[in-house]
Amino acid sequence: MSENHRNPSPSAFEASREIRKVVSRLRRRILKSSEQEDLTLSQASVLARITDRNDATAAELASSEGVRHQSMTTTVASLAALGLVTRRPDPDDGRRQLISLTAEGRRRVERGRQARTEWLAGQLQDKCTEDERQLVIAAMAVLERLTHD
Repeated sequence: MSENHRNPSPSAFEASREIRKVVSRLRRRILKSSEQEDLTLSQASVLARITDRNDATAAELASSEGVRHQSMTTTVASLAALGLVTRRPDPDDGRRQLISLTAEGRRRVERGRQARTEWLAGQLQDKCTEDERQLVIAAMAVLERLTHD
């Protein structure tokens, strides 16, 4: 570990606090912009995770969502009842089921993503100048570097 990493500057601490605070608030507001009355936040999150993986098992989903397997099984069952996911036996292990999105499930995920993108773009258009939007783009490039090892 480098010396700079062990002793961050006051500005590094301040930037850390501000980033965490704003990202947390922004994430909640973005998610709220696409709320669908018949889906819970956890159901919407599971749909998005399945989209990213194509197929998933309940155990994989539970691990990635940080919940118990039994809780995930309940969530998946509710999504299946809504016609948003299907379950089929895993060809490699008949004890497990692979969970996939239905066409309606994919449509719902895309609709939610579109709503979130439109909300944020609208906020940036209405509340920021062109120079500020360019500054946000530049800041995102800096923050993106933090996500790489």
